[in-house]
Amino acid sequence: MINPQNSSPHYFQCSQVVQLLKEYEIINEGITRKEAFRDLHEKNSEAGSILKGERYTAGMTQVELAKKLDIEHADVSKMESGRRSISKVMAKRLAKVFKTNYRIFL
Repeated sequence: MINPQNSSPHYFQCSQVVQLLKEYEIINEGITRKEAFRDLHEKNSEAGSILKGERYTAGMTQVELAKKLDIEHADVSKMESGRRSISKVMAKRLAKVFKTNYRIFL
């Protein structure tokens, strides 16, 4: 799991959003991932910020996700930052990890 002492400020921003969503049960009221992580879309690609949001929501580090996907940590970082696109094959692998529809990553 994520060690808060080694986490970036972005982790804390996203974790605060996730906590607010949980506190107000907005997740169950139909707020979309796109709306929940809008601030990340401005810095990264939409698919990348959705990936980052899903990863934060799952409480995973980039290293942990990379291990689950059997890819390099740097590739996760590149996908999250928008420097590497997410292919349909990778989207399906991500969807399996996060138990969601693969289309959210495309």
